[in-house]
Amino acid sequence: MPETQTRITFVPTPEEIAEYTVPHLDHAPRPVVSFGQGCEGEPLIQGDLLEQAIQLIRSRTASGVINLNTNASRPEVIDRLCQAGLDSLRISLNSARPEPYRAYYRPAGYDWPEVVESMRIARRRGRWISLNYFIFPGFTDDPEEMAALISLVKNHHIDYIQMRNLNIDPEWYGQALGLEAAAPRAIGILAWMEQVKAAAPWIRFGYFNPPREDWGAGR
Repeated sequence: MPETQTRITFVPTPEEIAEYTVPHLDHAPRPVVSFGQGCEGEPLIQGDLLEQAIQLIRSRTASGVINLNTNASRPEVIDRLCQAGLDSLRISLNSARPEPYRAYYRPAGYDWPEVVESMRIARRRGRWISLNYFIFPGFTDDPEEMAALISLVKNHHIDYIQMRNLNIDPEWYGQALGLEAAAPRAIGILAWMEQVKAAAPWIRFGYFNPPREDWGAGR
C-alpha cells in the first residue's frame, strides 16, 4: 500500500525545527505546533532533540502553544520537556484501566504506571492535559470503564478529552478486551458524556489540540 504522505528521510536538528515553527507561532492566528502524530511514531524516543528544540523555540518566542502528542511512556522525559517550555500534552488511551490498556497497546519498555506518572508530572508542572481517548461504543460507555475514566480525570485534573472513533475490527477488539459480557451494560455515548461532565464539570470534549485562547477559565 503506498504511503499517504511523503516521509522525511532525516532527523531534523533543533535549529531546523525552530526555523519553521517560530514564524508560525509568531504570526499564525491561535497558533499551535505539535510534536508527534499517530502515524509518525513516538516523539519521546527523541527526547533530547525535543528538549533542545523547545528550549530554542522558547528563546525566540513566547507565543502560541507547543504541544506533544504522546503515549506518555517516559515520565522523566515528560518532566524535562515541561521544564524546557512544553505547554500541553495529548496522551493517547483506549482505556482508563491497566488491563484493557495493555491488551490493546501491548506496551514494551514501559507500562501503565509510567503513563499515569506522566500525567501526574504534567499536572504538577501546570500543563494543559488532553486525553486522546479512543471511543468504542459498548466498551467506552460501560459503567466500569466510565468510572475508571472519571477517577483518572479527577485525580489528575484532565482538562480535555479528544474523542476518537476507534477504527478497528470489532470482533478482534471485543475478544481481546472481553466485551461480550460488558456490552449489555453500556449506557450510550451521549449519556456517557453527560455523566463524565457531571462528575468533572471542568472537562471539555473536542477533537483537536486547542490553542491557548480556548483553554478558558475551567482549569
